[in-house]
Amino acid sequence: MVADVVEGELPAFVRRLFPSFTGLPLGPLLTLSLRGLARRRPQLFERLGKHSRASYRIDPSDLAFSFIVTPDGKMSLVRVVGSDDPAAADVVIRGPIFMLLGLLDGTLDGDALFFHRVISVSGRTEAVVALRNAIEDAELKPSDLLGLSGELARLADTGILGGIGAARRLADRSASRARAEA
Repeated sequence: MVADVVEGELPAFVRRLFPSFTGLPLGPLLTLSLRGLARRRPQLFERLGKHSRASYRIDPSDLAFSFIVTPDGKMSLVRVVGSDDPAAADVVIRGPIFMLLGLLDGTLDGDALFFHRVISVSGRTEAVVALRNAIEDAELKPSDLLGLSGELARLADTGILGGIGAARRLADRSASRARAEA
């Protein structure tokens, strides 16, 4: 019998390629990226209001780690913890990594993903709504997070978004095949 496969979830062979989160400097790199974005686009963080100090646990269901993000402008912080780490957060947003990335870049509709139970959200509802509104208004691209501009930004956006799109299609095909074999 084939295990249940969630649409948009990383195929098992790809998940095995990811090294343990403990060896990756993702937290510090993402913290620097978020703080740089806060310097370049402070209005994005101001839009969060009092919720900028809330902690948001972004939990990719198909990876062995989660991100705990406090989007507090120039004091923003991103910590990477194991998925089973009991670290508390004001909000937990859980779903396959490609779906979560689609929320960030605006290619996917968070409401639709929530109502179709592809992602789950728990915790302080008003903080989730503030974050969603800030992200939607920002129309973020990968180059914004990387601090790139001009031709280099265009190339990065095209390459990264194209790569994510291709990987999302691969994941969807893998899920469709697994369902057909079940």
